[in-house]
Amino acid sequence: MNKIISIQEAVEKINDGMTIMIGGFLAAGSPHAIICAMVEKNIKDLTLIVNDTAFADKGIGLLVANRQVKKVITSHIGTNTASLEQFNNKELEVEFVPQGTLAERIRCGGAGLGGVLTPTGLGTVVEQGKQVINVNNKDYLLETALRADIALIGASIADEDGNLYYKGTTQNFNPLMATAADIVIAETRKLVKTGEIAMENVHTQALFIDYIVKP
Repeated sequence: MNKIISIQEAVEKINDGMTIMIGGFLAAGSPHAIICAMVEKNIKDLTLIVNDTAFADKGIGLLVANRQVKKVITSHIGTNTASLEQFNNKELEVEFVPQGTLAERIRCGGAGLGGVLTPTGLGTVVEQGKQVINVNNKDYLLETALRADIALIGASIADEDGNLYYKGTTQNFNPLMATAADIVIAETRKLVKTGEIAMENVHTQALFIDYIVKP
């Protein structure tokens, strides 16, 4: 199966109202070309599952600044002035999740688990509306698994089968998100022949990747 598609073909798979996971940490490791194409297409009413909302003029933040996002599930929004303004004006719904818990919820989604028990957030606003479960006389919050319709991944190198390598900190949430969506599209900075990435350097295996975009 040929997994290589154009940016336009990738964006055609993304529709209004979808739940989208997008990799990246303050725009490092994000699929920038696909994001820009989404802005141009003006896909609306999105729910984003992201570590953060980056900046108003860069990365995931472009979607927020263009008012294409109705809800964000994230660990913080403080670096994006557009996110802050829309949140304060009640124009953007934000579900704040501690960063480690966010990673675990995505991991659970990829592993087919219902959720994770964690003490993080007990006695804080994070606890509101969540089930508290006592195990061996200790309370835990039940944090449910997260999955998405589509995951958009930013890779440093991809081979033609879809094995991915991430350079340095661009790895961040990308490997987890690649396991937790119905469709996974990887945007890569460099595309090589299958076998050119050393096995020990494969961070995401090809079986998780449905499509590859090389801008």
